[in-house]
Amino acid sequence: MTHPVSAVPSASRDRVVAARHLARWLGLAATPTFAIMAVLTAVLGGGSADMLCAAGHESLLGGMVPMYLLMSAFHSAAWLRLISERRRGQT
Repeated sequence: MTHPVSAVPSASRDRVVAARHLARWLGLAATPTFAIMAVLTAVLGGGSADMLCAAGHESLLGGMVPMYLLMSAFHSAAWLRLISERRRGQT
């Protein structure tokens, strides 16, 4: 199977590589960003946004702090991939 980049002219190939590089860094930025947002929301309070996300505070998953923590966990794949690649490179 032909890789999509191989069918692209050289100038466009550079753009594709740059876009992939940017996407990788954005993926890496998501986890700590959501973790920081969870901490700030826990410390400073969620305000009106917390009220919207947790209509009935009966659920453990209600509110902004658990939502940010879950989002941080779901976006951790980029970090796990980076750690895995670095460990493979060291052996």
